[in-house]
Amino acid sequence: MTAPLTPPHQQPPDDDAWQNSAHPGSGPGVPVREEGPAMKAELRDAVIAAVAVAVTGVLLGLLWVWLAPRVPLISDDKAVFLKDTEGEEAIGADGTFILLALGFGVVCAAIVFLLRRRGGIPLVAGLAVGGLLGSWLAWRVGVWLGPNQDVVAAARAAGKGVVFDAPLKLNAKGALLAWPVAAMASHLGLTALFGPRDPEPWPPTEL
Repeated sequence: MTAPLTPPHQQPPDDDAWQNSAHPGSGPGVPVREEGPAMKAELRDAVIAAVAVAVTGVLLGLLWVWLAPRVPLISDDKAVFLKDTEGEEAIGADGTFILLALGFGVVCAAIVFLLRRRGGIPLVAGLAVGGLLGSWLAWRVGVWLGPNQDVVAAARAAGKGVVFDAPLKLNAKGALLAWPVAAMASHLGLTALFGPRDPEPWPPTEL
């Protein structure tokens, strides 16, 4: 009859206990952080950001109406012509919209980053959606508040040989993407430079 090599009170811990001691925070009795509430908060912040950014499209539209160059037209009672066939006012209107949209994208991204430094994919997506909606709203506001869209009626109201402004148009529809692209790029850049860093991983335990 032989006695056990290890006394009962000095038995080695089982595998589960060793694993729990090797990985702090994963043992029984330690609360595990739930991802559900955090994801809901991120989605809520993304929706708020999208709505807030989209609403500022009204301001962009007003600035576009104010700063965009006018295209002069003239009528001879039979047809309407460009007063200056070599003018670049139409291109200038698109360029003004793009420059304003880029500026709005950078500013909106900076404000959102300052308010929510730990952003995440939902917040960036909210910025992009809000920027696209804001661009569309700015375009429609600018067209609505700009010169008369009915060129024939405007020519008749102006009279023969009198210069009047052409309707405000956005010829390059790709300009609508300037705001969301600038917002996403700016937010990702700010996050990479100034965003919170993930904690360093635990060093491996030596046995």
